[in-house]
Amino acid sequence: MKRIAFKMKLNPGCRDEYIRRHDTIWPELVTLLKETGIADYSIFLDEETLSLFGVLKVNDAVQMDKLPEQEVMKRWWAYMKDIMESNPDNSPVSIPLEEVFYLP
Repeated sequence: MKRIAFKMKLNPGCRDEYIRRHDTIWPELVTLLKETGIADYSIFLDEETLSLFGVLKVNDAVQMDKLPEQEVMKRWWAYMKDIMESNPDNSPVSIPLEEVFYLP
């Protein structure tokens, strides 16, 4: 499995709402992510900078490239766009992070 990390940015005052929405994540989105081969997915928040750090494992990173085409993914992004930095297509502004150390 390939490990992937990225960062996003939460809007000020949206911490609790971000957590609430993820606590009630849509089952169809969970199914899509798992069918895409995503596992061990975590998002961490740096409250000082409002940076969100995502870390996940995926069987085939190319499969992730198909996620933006999926209707449930588009709906989730539209649902989240008011609480985080987003692109014109509603996808979150996401910056890949380079792995510089790993201790298995």
